[in-house]
Amino acid sequence: MGKRGPTPMPPHLRLLRGDARPSRAKPTIEPTIPDTIPEPPSWLPEQACAEWRAVAGELHRCGLLSTLDTAAFGAYCCAVARWKSACEALGAMPEAERLLSRGKVNPLVRIAHTAADEMAKLGAPFGLSGPGSRARLTGAVKRAPSKFAGFIGGDEPA
Repeated sequence: MGKRGPTPMPPHLRLLRGDARPSRAKPTIEPTIPDTIPEPPSWLPEQACAEWRAVAGELHRCGLLSTLDTAAFGAYCCAVARWKSACEALGAMPEAERLLSRGKVNPLVRIAHTAADEMAKLGAPFGLSGPGSRARLTGAVKRAPSKFAGFIGGDEPA
């Protein structure tokens, strides 16, 4: 069984709310984000590598992809590749055989459904399973400097 209850609030948000107690403060562990986008692992299939290259740049820009995340993100990319393959195979079948095959549910439908579930579970820590999962992220987004940078009360120039 998974962890119960709401996800813990990040320490900096607890400080803003005013309910942080220094005696209970835990040090935050932040992995080092490399300067370049991590390369896909050698064990990834080609279609999973294509998904890696399509998504990894944005995750890296948001500060959500470090070298510690390569296995978890690789598993997500494999689930996406499996889902795409099953959907493509289902699309190539005659319409009468897409859902039922020999009186039973087509195995490709189950593969696609299982892969979609895996995509949602494995993509949630990266914010890839919808807007709700992105709301829980605390990445280090690198923003462009504001047009008011350098003025009084504005952001410091980058």
